[in-house]
Amino acid sequence: MKLFFKVKPKSTPAGLLTNFFDESQSWHEKEDNLEPLVELIRLIRPLKTKNLESIDLQEIISFLKDNYAIRKQFSIYIKEILKDKKFNKILSDAAILQDVDFIFEVKKRIFSKFLPYQPQKDTLEYILNQVFYRDDDTIWINKIPSQQLEELYGLLKFKSIYESTELNSVLSELLFGMHLITQRISGRAMETDVIKMVPEFDDYESPFSAFEKELFQIEDKIKSSEKHFIKSNDLSYAQLLVLHKQCEEFVDKAFHNTSKYGISLRVNQNLLKIRQQLERLKFLIPLLIVDKENDKKSNGIALALHLIKYNCYKNNVRKFISESTQLISYEITQHTAKTGEHYITESRKEYFKMFRTALGGGFIVGIMCVIKVLLSKADTSFFGHAFLYSMNYAFGFIAIYLLGFTLATKQPAMTASALIKALEEGVIKQGKDAEKYRAFAILFARVFRSQFIAFVGNVIMAFPVSLLGVWLIDYMLHYNITATKWESLLIDLSPIHSLAILHAAIAGVFLFLSGIISGSIANRDKHNQVFFRITEHPLLKRSLGKDRTLKLAKLYEKRWAGIVSNFWFGIFMGSTASIGLFLGLNLDIRHITFGSGNLALALYGANYVVSDSMLFWGIFGIGIMGLVNFMVSFSLSLGLAFRSRAISLFELRFVTISIWNHFKSRPFSFFFPTEKKNKSIVVENYLSTEEQK
Repeated sequence: MKLFFKVKPKSTPAGLLTNFFDESQSWHEKEDNLEPLVELIRLIRPLKTKNLESIDLQEIISFLKDNYAIRKQFSIYIKEILKDKKFNKILSDAAILQDVDFIFEVKKRIFSKFLPYQPQKDTLEYILNQVFYRDDDTIWINKIPSQQLEELYGLLKFKSIYESTELNSVLSELLFGMHLITQRISGRAMETDVIKMVPEFDDYESPFSAFEKELFQIEDKIKSSEKHFIKSNDLSYAQLLVLHKQCEEFVDKAFHNTSKYGISLRVNQNLLKIRQQLERLKFLIPLLIVDKENDKKSNGIALALHLIKYNCYKNNVRKFISESTQLISYEITQHTAKTGEHYITESRKEYFKMFRTALGGGFIVGIMCVIKVLLSKADTSFFGHAFLYSMNYAFGFIAIYLLGFTLATKQPAMTASALIKALEEGVIKQGKDAEKYRAFAILFARVFRSQFIAFVGNVIMAFPVSLLGVWLIDYMLHYNITATKWESLLIDLSPIHSLAILHAAIAGVFLFLSGIISGSIANRDKHNQVFFRITEHPLLKRSLGKDRTLKLAKLYEKRWAGIVSNFWFGIFMGSTASIGLFLGLNLDIRHITFGSGNLALALYGANYVVSDSMLFWGIFGIGIMGLVNFMVSFSLSLGLAFRSRAISLFELRFVTISIWNHFKSRPFSFFFPTEKKNKSIVVENYLSTEEQK
């Protein structure tokens, strides 16, 4: 017969224990009523876990010591609800990737957050779901002093986990969970895409298979022994630890080889799952060891705490996304870092070379501005305009890239990764963090002045080219294409008469995304061995010859990622306004170089008759656009680079201070190459090393 109770709204643990477990209650029969345990945990659970130092259970322990009858009833109750409960799935599945499909795993975890999966009532997972249902439960539980946990363990007279190896016993569930993990690891580690990442292990026996065999032998030894455990000096245990270490080295080597072979998201998820399973085994293996009698108690408590922890974290979305994307983002930013090094000028020669390439970029942008105005007059749908604008932008950006010209604000997404790479490696090692930050500040000054001169080159060339283009059309066709559009072109530049700042920020996001696309394409091609496939393509070698095929492969490797990146950048830039119109939102893009060209078009369309205030806000708006373009794309790229290298954002504080101090001492270095060649050794080692690579 089940018992039903009413708990007073305001109660204490002692009062609750008395209410449920005094002499009038009987818990000798098996009960599935979790209400007493749920209410007890609710009273113990703190309201906040942030900055929590410890949880004191001394009041409950003292009460149980002084009340034998209640302690006895409570002990019977706890043992009954835990008796024969299966938990091997918590050990093998909880908080471990269940699917290598990233999107599917994210959706599944988010759905489980709102509507948790409920297992059968004969499992420990069901009990933990009902009792410890908050994500932070494991935090405060681990704040309970170990001495109090051991004392409570003794008071309630829990049996050792090594009592039996019979079905559904604690030890049998533990061993079954370990073998389930081991078998899954062995199968996953043998997949072709995973083995390909570690060719160094081709001539050796798989450490995973050897580990599985050794674990089977230990299991047989434990089951046949009367003690049901082994000691730490057991040779089988030592061998198992060695094999586990080799398995970890296999995974570490695979992750390390991503710089050579690239990596796909699927392979990354496979390796991540193997690593998580190895970490789980690293905790479970020592539970088989008992050197002294007290180890039985401490191992039992450790197992209980970790079961709660695993169950609490099984639907953690943030940790999953962080772990899954860190390596991929690292590989992407590695590519952008190498590309970004070409955008950092040091000498005057490099500085003015950047200026010349920026003039070339401004020349093409000026032509693109005129073409866009012509395309705007096409009688087509929103989709038609989006397509036409996108193709104009895409082919223009690709032309700038292939001709070796520079588009201002395209640099920050690349140079941010190069800066973080320098910070990560310390640039030069002199034993002091101050030197590292000072070197970073010098490198940042070079990035900033490189961006500044690119702005200048783009702007001063886009303006006259656009003006010349609209004049030529008017001269030859007697048609002023901006006569009806000049006012909107001018208003769109003003930060107070339009949403120019927001639209410039949107362009900054697209600049960041283009850098991500470039890095991901390069990483994908590396992983799929595209260069090698082209060089050894039998049809290409026969028709073009080996030398030309090799040149084609090199050209593809060098240019393809940039071409795809610029193509998508053009799609983003050209379709935003049309998507905004379709959705009824004021969406658009503003870019400093196009702003300069549009200013020229607006002036010609107005026959140079505009108010001084509108002219001022137009010119001022162009500068604001450039600043916002730079800040947004650079900030997003910097954040990704910090995260990909697991560098704390707290370091930004020291970096910012160092940059500010450098600006106060040498402000002109942020705009012009003022350092002498022989005095800039702080960063030279880093740059020269990267050039050699």
